[in-house]
Amino acid sequence: MGNNKKRRRKARWVILITIWSFILAIIFGFIAQYFLNEIESLFVSFAILFFVVFLGIIFDLIGTAAAAAKIGPMNSKAACKVPGAKKGVYLVKNAEQVANFCNDVAGDISGVVSGTLAALIVFKLVVTVPHDQAEFYIGILLTALVAAVTVGGKAWGKIVAINNSTEVILMVGLLLTRLESPFKWIKKSEKSTG
Repeated sequence: MGNNKKRRRKARWVILITIWSFILAIIFGFIAQYFLNEIESLFVSFAILFFVVFLGIIFDLIGTAAAAAKIGPMNSKAACKVPGAKKGVYLVKNAEQVANFCNDVAGDISGVVSGTLAALIVFKLVVTVPHDQAEFYIGILLTALVAAVTVGGKAWGKIVAINNSTEVILMVGLLLTRLESPFKWIKKSEKSTG
C-alpha cells in the first residue's frame, strides 16, 4: 500500500513538473525575447544573456547542495532556532524534488532561454557587422562562450555546493523565510477563516 502511494506521488510530481516546465519556459522565453527585442544596446543584451546563464548556475548550485546536504546538521540548527534552518530542513527532506526543480527545470530553462538570447544577439551583431561569414563566425563564438561560461560556472557551483552544502541550504532557507514573511498575514487569515 505504501509503495503504491509513493509511486502515485512520484508520478504526480513528474506530471506537475513537466507542466510547470512548459509554462515557465514560455514565460521566461517570452520575457527574455521581449526585452531583448526592445533593447537596442548590445551591452545590455549581453548583460541579460549572462544574467540568465548566472541564474542557471545558481539554481544548479542549490539543487546540488540540497542533494548533498545531510539532515542531521540541519535538524540541529533548526533546534537551535537558527534563522532559515526550518526551511533548510524542508529542502533537505525534499531533496529529490528540490534538485529536480533547480537542476532540471530552472537549469534547463535557463539553458534554452540563453540559447535563444544568444541567437537574437548574433542577429543584432550581424546587422551591425556586414560580412558574408559574420553570422557563421559570431554564432559559433557566442555559442562557445555561453557554453563555456555555463559549464565552467556549474562545475564551480558543484564544488561549492558539495563542500558547503549545509551553509548553502541554510542561506537558501533564510532567503525563502525572508521572502515568505511579508505574506504570513495571508496564512493567518486563511487559518482564521478555515
